[in-house]
Amino acid sequence: MKSHTLLMPLDMHLHLRDGVMLENVAPLSAYSFSGAIVMPNLVPPVENKEDVIAYKERIMAAVPNDSFEPYMTLFYKNYDKAFLESVADEINAIKLYPAGITTNSEGGVSSFDIEEMRPTLQAMSDMGIPLCVHGETDGFVMDREAEFMSIYELLASNFPKLKIIMEHITTKEAVDMLDRFDNLYATITVHHLILTLDDVVGGMMKPHLFCKPIAKRPEDLDALLSVALAAHPKVMFGSDSAPHPQHKKESCGCAAGIFTAPIALQLLCEIFEQFDKLDNLQAFVSDNAQSIYGICPEFKEVTLEHRPFTVPSDYNGVVPMYAGETLSWAIESVD
Repeated sequence: MKSHTLLMPLDMHLHLRDGVMLENVAPLSAYSFSGAIVMPNLVPPVENKEDVIAYKERIMAAVPNDSFEPYMTLFYKNYDKAFLESVADEINAIKLYPAGITTNSEGGVSSFDIEEMRPTLQAMSDMGIPLCVHGETDGFVMDREAEFMSIYELLASNFPKLKIIMEHITTKEAVDMLDRFDNLYATITVHHLILTLDDVVGGMMKPHLFCKPIAKRPEDLDALLSVALAAHPKVMFGSDSAPHPQHKKESCGCAAGIFTAPIALQLLCEIFEQFDKLDNLQAFVSDNAQSIYGICPEFKEVTLEHRPFTVPSDYNGVVPMYAGETLSWAIESVD
């Protein structure tokens, strides 16, 4: 039976939520991943040192028997240098959300006035703290990421030493930006390597495939595949796995987010095998992230086998992508 082994898989964009939801979903990521960049958009957001430490403690309490490192982030504000120096040892990045653009982002940035942001961004640049960005405007939904490219240009050109991560990119325009600036990098989700908008709303609306940024056009999917399958050194895997209770997804006002954490590695094996690029998956799912972030994750060896695996209808009450469907790869062992 065909098998494939991954060393120290990393999820560089993960939502773990808090409370009961954290307890339900954190063990699923900790089982198969060595670590993850954890998003700070809780209610209230993670925006001071005490918040970071307390949230990390809650995460570790939820995964006591697993070797798993939560790489913590702060919710972007115009912090001063003294504050950043005080918290630098506790975080791996700061996450910037445009105000109101996605789940729990109401307190995000409402104006990209570069001079107002300069003290914070220059301090981050000097200290080597990466800036992770949810790159969307509030324009027409299919154009929001493409419209944000001018803001990436503004940030990258004004702070050439600041490491900027374009999060969960979905468009050809974002792929093209990667090679325009040395300090731009990107995460790509597994679902954006599979879906176009047609899969979400082309027939009956599929709420468990609805996320932000929304899946785009076939040409965008092709562009994402081209850099992911090639394991472009500036791209890395970030699931953007975003759990919501079933009643929040299957309702009027469907919550945005796709839950993929427990099946991400299986799906990635399917995709990379389909294009005969399994040998490049290690770089996409771990090696590139280690280089970009300068991290050394806990050792973990995940072996997957090419055999049928039926996705459960739910994981602790959270419906995953492809619930009830059969995948061609399964996790065989984790050591």
